Amino acid sequence: MTPPLTLLYRDDHLVAVHKPAGLLVHRTALAHGEREFLLQQLRDQIGQRVYPVHRLDRPTSGVMVFALSPEVATPLVAAFSARRVAKRYLAVVRGVGPEQARLDYALREEDGRRPKAEMPALAAITEVRRLDSVELPVNVDRYPQARYSLMEARPMTGRRHQIRRHLSRRGYPIIGDAKHGKSNHNRFFKEQLGCPHLLLAAVGLVFDHPVDGRPLRLTCGLEPTMASLLERFGWAGHLPVNQARFEASTVDPAPTP
Repeated sequence: MTPPLTLLYRDDHLVAVHKPAGLLVHRTALAHGEREFLLQQLRDQIGQRVYPVHRLDRPTSGVMVFALSPEVATPLVAAFSARRVAKRYLAVVRGVGPEQARLDYALREEDGRRPKAEMPALAAITEVRRLDSVELPVNVDRYPQARYSLMEARPMTGRRHQIRRHLSRRGYPIIGDAKHGKSNHNRFFKEQLGCPHLLLAAVGLVFDHPVDGRPLRLTCGLEPTMASLLERFGWAGHLPVNQARFEASTVDPAPTP
């Protein structure tokens, strides 16, 4: 039996939930043979229709917001599209990531319908910050030690796979990323550290409530495998917790690139 989803916040207008890694949000043309979807699970769990207003990649875990009516979905979709939502992610990457950096690399869309080279390059900006790092006495690559970092990422734009592609391009691929990462490091984490999934989690959202206008801050804890890894590496002080609270001031929009 599928365990119930963790609800982070719920009122008469919207609901926020922790999306597990590996779960598709809804049915797509690529969902061959899949029977479990977040949208249907949430609908069945709370007993009413829900309307997605943003997206998370299938392998990414973390906080997702759904509207409970089309009237609420419209302003929420507009807020995400206009970059009036502050987003925070945690990622475990190979190497000692930059202490702080603004990754400004245009990205071509990846929709699967046309070759990526034919797609237009779109502006994409991600602000990253190294929260911690560790050096392990293991030979995973060509060096006698292996170094990894816990990175905070705040995307200013919303391109597909933006954080994964930006960190990989900068030389710090996310562990568990089968498409943009490094297979030897992914294999080491899977076989030796019990982490078979992408180590990228959406841990925070801040946006103005679409009905009463108050800024709502949502934070989301990590899945057990990623949380255990942070504790193992001595990074427990960076573990987020499930929390929802209203803020005093309005949300600042993300800067236009």
